[in-house]
Amino acid sequence: MENYVIEMLNIRKEFPGIVANNNINLQVKNGEIHALLGENGAGKSTLMNVLFGLYQPEKGEIRVRGEKVKITDPNVANRLGIGMVHQHFMLVEPFTVAQNIILGSEPTKGGGFVDIKKAEKEIKELSDRYGLSVDPSAKVRDISVGMQQRAEILKTLYRGAEVIILDEPTAVLTPQEILELISIMRNLTKEGISIILITHKLKEIMEVCDRVTVIRKGEGIDTVNVKDTNVDDLAALMVGRQVNFKTEKTPANPKDPILTINNLQVKDSRQAMMVKGLNLDVRAGEIVGIAGIDGNGQSELIEAITGLRKSEAGEIKLNSKTITNLSPRKVTESGVAHIPQDRHKFGLVLDYPIAENIVLQTYYQKPFSKNKILSFKSIYKHAEKLIEDFDVRTPSPRTKARALSGGNQQKAIIAREVDRSPDLLIAAQPTRGLDVGAIETIHRRLIEERDKGRAVLLISFELDEVMNVSDRIAVMFDGQIVAEVKPEETNEQELGLLMAGSSKEKARQKAGDNK
Repeated sequence: MENYVIEMLNIRKEFPGIVANNNINLQVKNGEIHALLGENGAGKSTLMNVLFGLYQPEKGEIRVRGEKVKITDPNVANRLGIGMVHQHFMLVEPFTVAQNIILGSEPTKGGGFVDIKKAEKEIKELSDRYGLSVDPSAKVRDISVGMQQRAEILKTLYRGAEVIILDEPTAVLTPQEILELISIMRNLTKEGISIILITHKLKEIMEVCDRVTVIRKGEGIDTVNVKDTNVDDLAALMVGRQVNFKTEKTPANPKDPILTINNLQVKDSRQAMMVKGLNLDVRAGEIVGIAGIDGNGQSELIEAITGLRKSEAGEIKLNSKTITNLSPRKVTESGVAHIPQDRHKFGLVLDYPIAENIVLQTYYQKPFSKNKILSFKSIYKHAEKLIEDFDVRTPSPRTKARALSGGNQQKAIIAREVDRSPDLLIAAQPTRGLDVGAIETIHRRLIEERDKGRAVLLISFELDEVMNVSDRIAVMFDGQIVAEVKPEETNEQELGLLMAGSSKEKARQKAGDNK
């Protein structure tokens, strides 16, 4: 018989009106990377929240190293050697890395004072041992998202974790940070630590995982060895049908420019110039994808176009009319729709019903408002139609937005933005954190908007997404568009070189030499 470090047997977890986990089994071996794969809302995070003590199951049992246990809260999980890094990090931004890591487990010295020097030394030793390269004295607000994630991993190790749950760990990372995380995971397993990886990214499972358990609609479907399967089979297990990874589309038929940007200059919140004389146009009936490494001015560009940030110089035109530095509402009313890169911070009011989120851009207009009084009857009738049209899976239009899965939250945002028939649709990281089924749906929607004659500006850190969906690719480096290429005439290697600052000629030559 196998010796499992974790066994979850016949776990059932219910919420009002929903069975999130229905008699699921999960068995994790010592020192393996075990993927937990499923669509958004399949029940992956719920199952791991049961293991970490955040939820109590209605049925089933948990065994740790063969012993039956009852995990009543995360402190019990920690004592059993189970740690969890949540998708949305649990860090106090003004605190240092060390202060965050020891919070609740502070070492003390004479007089009961916190021994921060001792903590920093121990954390530095842990960081070096596992190749995490984290500065314990750095403030969380000053480090990258990737470094914040490493701090969360260190927090679990500091508490003695032998099993680490990583919940969608690559959803907010750049391609380079993903490679570094994969290396870190391998270092951890060499030391005998087991990792449970909650994910829907099939390529990463094939690259780094030993086994994978698939969950679909709260049911355990199968557990397979990664070496014995492939991406297509895993996708079919996950969504219950074959998935088309190549988005089908006809050639674009671009017409007149809808968005025209000339010599745009934009500063970030620290007054550093992030967009430096950028020029770009997007025409009706085409999708222009912006490829670039995070931090090269993409966020500031989007915010300047949508009125969320003032530009220092240059001009933004929509249908030949200047919209530079207009208010967000004026920009919206001019014909711009915006799918924001962070749906929680900028796309939704999470504690509002999904129906009210759907009218956030139009609530003050007829028929949703009459004499400045909201007509909830009209709001909910409209929401019900869009929920059906865009297949937003929600128990009710009155369900709070935070209760929906990421994919359904994103579909609600797209429904709201597309419903206004915009001239320009800006889609920033539109599939971040979504499963292959939701990605397929959203890509199809973007192409449908293109085919209706809209101009679509796609900003994504996923190179395969940029190449799959775009009709034209603009490469952004150091605040400027440094090259334009056609997807069918380039490859990921050439794009990566351009994104790192190589000239088009050098990038094409290097990519050709390495074929």
